Amino acid sequence: MKPSRSIPVTLDIAVQNATSCAPLPSNQQFESWVGAALRKWGDAELLIRLVDRKESRQLNARYRHMDKATNVLSFPADLPEEIGLTLLGDIIICAPIVIEEARDQGKAVEAHWAHLTIHGTLHLIGYDHQTEEEASEMEPLETGILQTFGFPDPYRN
Repeated sequence: MKPSRSIPVTLDIAVQNATSCAPLPSNQQFESWVGAALRKWGDAELLIRLVDRKESRQLNARYRHMDKATNVLSFPADLPEEIGLTLLGDIIICAPIVIEEARDQGKAVEAHWAHLTIHGTLHLIGYDHQTEEEASEMEPLETGILQTFGFPDPYRN
């Protein structure tokens, strides 16, 4: 399922902070990153939950059967279109991992936050990267969106 809706009219994002990490992106930053990823989608609402390693690990173990913390998880709402709700789902981002990965990869922390937010949002609307074909569609899209904010290609060293 790829974006097939109109330009966003309403974007409703709730941000829950369940982490002790700081500093974190502002709600406005999250809104601009999500809005850019959904620029051709239409009305949308979603939750972004910022967590520590423990919660990330628990969710990853429960839903992906991987007993380790991960940087981002997406949980699409998967609601029938006929009910008329614009809920896309939830994005869970592990703040300590974002910060650690940015440092280890020599990336700006803000750029990495943007990337993982956009990445998670694209998962909510049906993009994936499990196969080479899927990745060849999703990764250039991510890169193009990030470049609109002046961020470099996250897949290049």
